[in-house]
Amino acid sequence: MEQDELFRRLVVALAIGLLIGLERGWQTREESDHQRTAGLRTFALSGLLGGVCASLSIVSSPLVLGAGMIAFTIALVAFSYLEASEEKNFSVTGVVAGLLTFTLGAYAMLGNETVAVGAAVAMAILLALRDQLHSWVRTVTWLEMRSILVLLAMSFLLLPILPNRPVDPWQVLNPSEIWLLAILIAAISFAGYVAVRILGARKGIAVAAIAGGLASSTATTLSFARLARQHPESTRVLASGILLSGVTMFLRVIVLAGILKPELLTVIAGPIAAAIAVTLACTALLQWPSRMGAEEQPALEIRNPFDLGTVLWLAGLIAVIVLVAKLLADANPAAFYLLAGFSGVADVDALTLSMARLAGTAIPVREAAIAVLIAATVNTASKAAIAAAVGGRAIGMSVGAASVLALASLAITFFLAA
Repeated sequence: MEQDELFRRLVVALAIGLLIGLERGWQTREESDHQRTAGLRTFALSGLLGGVCASLSIVSSPLVLGAGMIAFTIALVAFSYLEASEEKNFSVTGVVAGLLTFTLGAYAMLGNETVAVGAAVAMAILLALRDQLHSWVRTVTWLEMRSILVLLAMSFLLLPILPNRPVDPWQVLNPSEIWLLAILIAAISFAGYVAVRILGARKGIAVAAIAGGLASSTATTLSFARLARQHPESTRVLASGILLSGVTMFLRVIVLAGILKPELLTVIAGPIAAAIAVTLACTALLQWPSRMGAEEQPALEIRNPFDLGTVLWLAGLIAVIVLVAKLLADANPAAFYLLAGFSGVADVDALTLSMARLAGTAIPVREAAIAVLIAATVNTASKAAIAAAVGGRAIGMSVGAASVLALASLAITFFLAA
């Protein structure tokens, strides 16, 4: 190893130790000097020691690094034991952090420096977020924990073993791709759940509506419509909340299309942007003359989106839509527009994901984009119908009028662009 590279890698090893030592020293800054096993200097020296032992192992024998690691571990564990016995604090985090600092210092010398620094940054973040992580663990429910485990199993256990090739006679259904789409939409839905969990629905109609729209704009519409029947005096503000959840739905369509098939945006971006602008204007008009007291703000409850049955249903729905759309496109290129309409009554995401999957291959990009717009249009109209049926005539008229204006702007913009 050249001298310049040797010095650079030793500096990286020292920097790793300084980073961890800074975090550890800050955590124990209230303690007196010489009353803690390891602080800023000790961790900095630990990283450098790992780098020096690794460099010696290069010019002599790998046993040098092993012997250094064993000696360091014995010393660290011994002093940590003495400190724990004195303070009655038997946390092993400091020992693990010291061992990992030594190991990353050695890896910075022997392996990829960028990876070593990245791992050190990740360790520093985990150590710094101790209180927040402990607080989160204390408040997490079994339903949330089960959902996280399901997501991890979906992503790291099931996804790698699914066939990454079409398995049907029509060469359309790729199990790996379909499952990846289900994971993507579930993750977006979970973001809405977390937003409500952290911020709380009582922070305001806007927060609840936007977060609810991330999970399910249809469910949010149903919730707000029920509250409108119970609190007629809050109809205008609740109607604005329903419209905001619809805006979130439109934004989800743009995000999904942009991630999976950017070509779709050339067709749908303009019409959806027009619909969003009109909806936001109507929302402002509805909220302007109204004020709602804190006691009347809705307590929106969103089910955890990682229920296994829901995930399986979503994956199956995506597969069915992809297959039916392909068959309809082969039979009649315009027939799958009808499928888009039926799909939009309950869900826009599955249709959007399916069209992104087929656009440019089984279905032309423009036709796929039109199908997405049809699904969004039907979904918007169905939410207006839900608002009227559940919440009554007043909220139905408010949401319906705004929806008509938004959809009209969407259609006009689309035809003008065409």
